[in-house]
Amino acid sequence: MIELFYEAGTLVATGASTWLPEPFVWDGRTRQWRAPANAYRETVLSLRSQGVAHEDRASAFEKIPLESRVAMEPRPYQKEALGAWRRDGLRGVIVLPTGAGKTAVAVSAMERVGRSTLVVVPTLALLKQWYSVLQDAFGGSVTIGLLGGGYHEITPITVTTYDSAYIHAERYGDRFALVVYDEVHHLPAPKNAIIPKMLLAPYALGLTATPERPDGGHGLLPDLAGPIVYRRSPEDLAGTYLAPFELVRIPIELTAQERFDYAQAEAVYRDFLEKHRLPMRSPEDWQRFIMVAATSHSGGREALLAARQRREIREGAMRKGSTLETLLRRHWDDRVIVFAKSVDEVYDLSRRFLIPGVTYETPARERKEILDRFREGRYRAIIASDVLNEGIDVPDAGVAVILAGSASRREYVQRLGRILRPREGKRAILYELVTSQTGEEFTARRRKEALL
Repeated sequence: MIELFYEAGTLVATGASTWLPEPFVWDGRTRQWRAPANAYRETVLSLRSQGVAHEDRASAFEKIPLESRVAMEPRPYQKEALGAWRRDGLRGVIVLPTGAGKTAVAVSAMERVGRSTLVVVPTLALLKQWYSVLQDAFGGSVTIGLLGGGYHEITPITVTTYDSAYIHAERYGDRFALVVYDEVHHLPAPKNAIIPKMLLAPYALGLTATPERPDGGHGLLPDLAGPIVYRRSPEDLAGTYLAPFELVRIPIELTAQERFDYAQAEAVYRDFLEKHRLPMRSPEDWQRFIMVAATSHSGGREALLAARQRREIREGAMRKGSTLETLLRRHWDDRVIVFAKSVDEVYDLSRRFLIPGVTYETPARERKEILDRFREGRYRAIIASDVLNEGIDVPDAGVAVILAGSASRREYVQRLGRILRPREGKRAILYELVTSQTGEEFTARRRKEALL
């Protein structure tokens, strides 16, 4: 008889003669057949289908009948998403816009599986948010554990961060039947991708608004968490379940001096690219430019300085400030979120317009106070760097202004999602301030492709 054991992030089989499914390999050191822990599901299914006698001593899953205390009827698209996930064997990725209730989908999935569950999140802020949600839903029947942020409490339902899961997966990988990966686009990162391999969990649910990664890592998701089983865009849900929205691009003209300085920097930068035959079509091309320029003894330093100068000119164009002032006056009775590119710009504009600023440098207590006052209406506008893109519960707003941003589709969808919470009579507006005849036009086109 074959016996299965869990050992430090791996699945061990003893009592086997010759038949074992892939990816088991012979471990000559311990004289055992061994495979990554995530081979557990297929191994058990294969043994059953082949009628091979076996004893499962690997899993330590707990059955926990779950019923949410929060009475909420799933929306039609949430039911569709859960149905698609079930049909794919309780394994896969669900793509829904920010504000569309991905957490509610996860709660329903946990009820459906009814077994010990690990929820993995990217930030400590999300760790606390998920703890609160799960405490409200299931706190009466099961203790919610935390792993990370100074906590080390392993219970049948545990919330952890990707960093903590990476550290502790081999120790607790036999405990959980279901793993929920929030913001699952983080999972293909080299370190994070190791986590699923150390977990027995036969069921997995990935949640994200934008699974695509600039490095192409999203191609790994089917192996790590399952294929995309359901997908809806902001436009699919706008007007019914999300607020209808309008995208407004405002062209910004450089001043004569800015145009002259930009042209000079552009010439130096382009000359270096042509001399070294460097294309510039992807993030990888940009990294290659940095490497070549940093090691070049002929114009490399000048090219790097020129690249930085052209970026600073287009992102900080003088007329963006006056345009922002106009928009703030126009929307004096709306809640407005302004997205800036750099921390310095956040502070500069915060001082200029007397708007509270939020960056990664803002202490957690101060950040919470600012967001609470924004939620209460005591602040009508806030300005932020990319700290509000992900992992922080941002109060409802109706207007967003992007002063500068990257070509990231994920960033664009996340920022749009910050203003899509529905409200009676609400129509959200996302303004993009794009400097004319500069690389910002290409960047704006690239990120808007996320909605196509």
